[in-house]
Amino acid sequence: MSDHAVPRRRFLTTSAAAMAGAVMSATATGQPPQPPQPPAPPPTSLQLGVASYSLRNYPRDKAIEMVKALGTPYVNFKSVHLPFELSPEQLAAARRDIEAAGLVIVGGGVITFEDDTDPGVEKYFAYAKAAGMPLIAIHTDPKLLPRIERFARRYDINVAIHNHGPEDKRFPSPYDALKHVRNMDRRMGLCIDIGHTARTGTDVVRTIADAGPRLLDMHAKDLRDLTAKASQCIVGQGAIPIAAIFEQLETIGYQGYVNLEYEIDVDDPLPGMKQSFAYMRGALAGLDAARRPRS
Repeated sequence: MSDHAVPRRRFLTTSAAAMAGAVMSATATGQPPQPPQPPAPPPTSLQLGVASYSLRNYPRDKAIEMVKALGTPYVNFKSVHLPFELSPEQLAAARRDIEAAGLVIVGGGVITFEDDTDPGVEKYFAYAKAAGMPLIAIHTDPKLLPRIERFARRYDINVAIHNHGPEDKRFPSPYDALKHVRNMDRRMGLCIDIGHTARTGTDVVRTIADAGPRLLDMHAKDLRDLTAKASQCIVGQGAIPIAAIFEQLETIGYQGYVNLEYEIDVDDPLPGMKQSFAYMRGALAGLDAARRPRS
């Protein structure tokens, strides 16, 4: 018998007795027993994090303090906070400091791959491994993807191609990346930037549905004008359908992180980031409430 068998049996016995007692009590008072209420749905599984590029004007120790002020432990680190030039020992030490502060490294990047050689590709995977990154968001030339795929397998690190909107000649839209990785190793996928995606005129919600399990990472932001990069604003004050995006992520069973990439107010980003998190948390709470059965 397993260690959990006795407690489980006791729980089931106690639960059955309690239910029977409720029925007997209702019968004794002449009232029909009430049917059991359906269980409340589980809370959303979506995890909100921060792309440290949002805090690029601050050193790592200050950026860590600012992330903690946002009430999330999850961070995708840009090289401005974990430089490529650090030795494996220095990266390991930085990782210990980050984790000691209560934060979780959920990825790195965006990292640009340009050198189509094994050493040129592997150096970034070795960097990610030493820093404890389970995922890297990347930008590259499509011709490098088979080589990148090989190292993704070797290091068991997820690779998410980040789209950069109309100015990007390689991957303006997530669809431009999806066509390349669709038949690759499961570790090869997309980092959908919802702001850049919207600027291409692409339906972000539909894109998420079409990406399905190839969606490995997300960068969240908002735009007042869906065609203008310079119109980025606090999340919730723009035109991007945040709640519908979150609902679609839940529908596809998204297991990654939704990382706020707040590219404005670079010298004082924290107030706007706090407001953005408040809105995103409110959107998730609204989805939870909508799923609860009505009494």
